[in-house]
Amino acid sequence: MPSNKSARLAALTVAAVCSAASTVALTAPAHADTVAVHDIQGTTRISPYAGKAVTGVAGIVTGVRTYGSSKGFWIQDPNPDADPATSEGVFVFTGSAPKVAVGDSVTVTGTVSEFVPGGASTGNQSITEITKPTVTVLSSGNAVPAATVVNAKSVPAAYAPAGDAAASNSVNGLTLEPKKYALDYYESLEGMNVQVADARVVTATDPYTELWVTVKPRENTTRRGGTLYGSYTSQNTGRLQIQSLGATADFPVANVGDTLTGVTAGPLDYNQFGGYTLVANTIGTLKSGGLERETTQKQKKGELAVATYNVENLDPSDATFEEHASAIVNNLKSPDIVSLEEIQDDNGATNDGTVAADVTVGKLIDAIVAAGGPKYDWRSIDPTNNTDGGEPGGNIRQVFLFNPQRVSFTDRAGGDATTAVGVAKVHGKAQLTASPGRIDPANTAWANSRKPLAGEFVFRGRTVFVIANHFNSKGGDQALHAQYQPVARSSETQRHQQATLVNAFVKDILAVQKNADVIALGDINDFEFSGTAQLLEGDGALWSAIKSLPKRERYTYDYQGNQQVLDQILISKSIKHGRDFEYDSVHINSEFHDQISDHDPQILRFEP
Repeated sequence: MPSNKSARLAALTVAAVCSAASTVALTAPAHADTVAVHDIQGTTRISPYAGKAVTGVAGIVTGVRTYGSSKGFWIQDPNPDADPATSEGVFVFTGSAPKVAVGDSVTVTGTVSEFVPGGASTGNQSITEITKPTVTVLSSGNAVPAATVVNAKSVPAAYAPAGDAAASNSVNGLTLEPKKYALDYYESLEGMNVQVADARVVTATDPYTELWVTVKPRENTTRRGGTLYGSYTSQNTGRLQIQSLGATADFPVANVGDTLTGVTAGPLDYNQFGGYTLVANTIGTLKSGGLERETTQKQKKGELAVATYNVENLDPSDATFEEHASAIVNNLKSPDIVSLEEIQDDNGATNDGTVAADVTVGKLIDAIVAAGGPKYDWRSIDPTNNTDGGEPGGNIRQVFLFNPQRVSFTDRAGGDATTAVGVAKVHGKAQLTASPGRIDPANTAWANSRKPLAGEFVFRGRTVFVIANHFNSKGGDQALHAQYQPVARSSETQRHQQATLVNAFVKDILAVQKNADVIALGDINDFEFSGTAQLLEGDGALWSAIKSLPKRERYTYDYQGNQQVLDQILISKSIKHGRDFEYDSVHINSEFHDQISDHDPQILRFEP
């Protein structure tokens, strides 16, 4: 999964290009028709007037957007038809600050267009718009059409219909069934004035002045107030993104479990960063849920504590070293071994061939000492420049931190960016041919992606094999709200290849020593129920230990209102069955607006 920040910034840089190239291919404008808004919206996602000129479209202005690349306003017909499938609202794209106000009664002449946010290649649904408008204000100060109430009763339990197989599984041509499917329901309200009330926040306020709420307070609720994403076939239909037409400074700064009390109301929009979005004219009052960052238990003398933590593109220029150090020392209680993901090279995103990360790691180690933690030692392998994906020039990699007062690292020469680590049998025991070493780094499964880092550790006389991973991101997958249902998850192909290789390597260790303690951990970028996890676990070689937690506590990441598992610690049978272990997903980041990473760290404690 690309970080929320990096994905958003990349998309924004191409927004202007997309706006010019993302309209659905349509026929050339014909004669101008005088029609109502509901005629333009029609009963499917694509307007029957798409590509045609329309004249005298009447409505009341319900919202005005004066910022961003999609300036314009929404109108709604105060005289609706009797068909629940036809929306009474529509967006008028002006391209510059509109010269209308909420409450104006207007007529609009222009061309109907279907705009796909992010471009057609995303698979997103389109927004029905009136473009190149000529606007006539008839009167001002009129009552705005009453907001349609969106709540647990109005939103169907089923998420989306199956797409038309003859149209590559697109739902665009299907007649809307707003009483049967949530996506159809929201589409039937596209552009209309809607409201939610006393809505609980399920994704915290982000740097782009938006948050997510649920209108279904009992839908897959997690222990701390979020909404759990538990399977591909059980979508959370009550999720809704909230933005605001007001001042950025007035937008609520919320954490998961907070509530927007009272009414939040405004036009229902659709965008590439989450789909259906209530763009509020009126926003509820924030009531804190009192969420606090979690702290795990400290390992006992005979327990080995192993953690994984994605520190989100950490480089020496960042201001988060003290906070990351505090998290490791105070919230994770100074684990014996920490697998760090997304450690960048010593000059971060400067793309000049630098690959070493000594300064980055050293700065973090010093900050941990200053926070009262141990003087960690570390091991890693520098990647070949710009071959491991991530931010260009950043050269992200995995790094082992370990507390030499508690655990030792077995150094065995020979590991580098391009040499594959193997497994040898020595005195009846499994041994890595290089430690640290990388798993099959030349394999195409790792193209433009991080190569797993394997190392041998010794704790109280027993060897523990640890494999640090950062699998291919979900970038390129279609969104849950896409026009194609079920959605395509193209990024899975590479993760499945990666999981197969890691599983095979673990089996090589277990073939030599069936009772070996093996841990494969890191940012797997996939769910505990996914095909990726199943391939990692293949033939019982490993088991994802987050499944030892109650379902309501199984999440490490919060994305568009869905709390989900991306970070995992998988363990061999000797750890799972041979002795007691404790697992903790330590929620210090994903639920908070002031997060220092978008991932929550994971920790495993056991007695080797």
